[in-house]
Amino acid sequence: MSDGRWIALLCTARAGFALIFVAYSASLGLLKQDWGLSSAQAGLIQSAWHAGYLVSLFAVGFLADRYGAKRTFLAASIAACASGLAFALFAKGFASALLLHGLAGLCSGGSYTPGLTLVAERFPAMRRGRAMGYYLAAASLGYALSLWLSSVLVVSSGWRTALVACALGPVAASVLAAWVLRGTRNLVHAAGYANPMRALAEVWRNKPAMLAVWAYVFHSWELLGMWARLPTYLGVVLAYGHAGGTGAAGLGIAFAALTYFLSTVGSIGGGVLSDRWGRTAVILLMSLASLVCSFTFGWLIAAPAWIVVAVAIAYNLTAIGDSSVYSTALTELVPSHCLGAAWALRSVLGFGFGAISPWAFGLVLDLEGGVRTDAAWGWAWTALGVGAMLGPIATLRLRALRESTQMAGGKR
Repeated sequence: MSDGRWIALLCTARAGFALIFVAYSASLGLLKQDWGLSSAQAGLIQSAWHAGYLVSLFAVGFLADRYGAKRTFLAASIAACASGLAFALFAKGFASALLLHGLAGLCSGGSYTPGLTLVAERFPAMRRGRAMGYYLAAASLGYALSLWLSSVLVVSSGWRTALVACALGPVAASVLAAWVLRGTRNLVHAAGYANPMRALAEVWRNKPAMLAVWAYVFHSWELLGMWARLPTYLGVVLAYGHAGGTGAAGLGIAFAALTYFLSTVGSIGGGVLSDRWGRTAVILLMSLASLVCSFTFGWLIAAPAWIVVAVAIAYNLTAIGDSSVYSTALTELVPSHCLGAAWALRSVLGFGFGAISPWAFGLVLDLEGGVRTDAAWGWAWTALGVGAMLGPIATLRLRALRESTQMAGGKR
């Protein structure tokens, strides 16, 4: 199978796995009403997903080192199918949603870092940024499809149908992935898996790699918070000065889907540009632009809807534009035998920090007067920017190191 066909089909599977990732966020406005959730409780359910997801990423990183990325990817896909359907069918309130959404997150990490490892193993460094960009863009496409599907179904059939429809995505993706990877070798890097803690310590002592990890950590705070709250916020903007309700919520989800769809350009463009200009150059460009969006987005609640949607598109483009670049940089800064350990450490720190973000966003909303208070939205989005400010600083420190020439063929 050619490289082009292989990456296209693997990306299609990745999009299918991603359908369940934002299904809860897509229906959040209606779920809050039906389940009687506060903003903090709603954010905590989203944080449960991220907490479970980071645990799975930590585990699959070491499993991929020990058993191979292909085998780990395929085994984890089965768990993703079962847990996604369980949440869609059986969540009925705060307690059950907290448990089942966390479980779904716990079982969903197998399509991410093992997938990145499979891409890194197949593509050389000079084409790796582009390939990683395609893989990350596929997830954004899956988020967009999930939001679009939900925008239609929550209005016509209710949020439960929307959740079930999205949960079927991983089922189809698992079948496709098994077929795509049938001819791909399952590589095991024997030098690294014998002692996972030694590999983890080796990554921790690798200063350039850790600077890339810390930059990713602050990036995750902004990105995960934005993804969790964007559909609801756009619904509020569209209902501003009106009664709102299901129609406004559906439109908010649909416009959020549009921003996710267009953000695929950011993922691919960021990867391509990082091959040409260098990894740190593109990270700085994207992270600074997304910070501007974080500090302004929430204060635009009373602006014309087309302005808010335009900023949302720019926000999603720039916030996701450097995601694949962090992943690509890490493959060039750590040896292959401890790449799984590097993914694991990055996941615990990045998604751990990012898991707090939706809850903190909701807490700021509640403290500042709730979702009906304009200033509350301004401060909540500003909180995402404050948490992300250290990312560019870590990137600048990485760029100053001699080891940064290991990236992108010496382009840093």
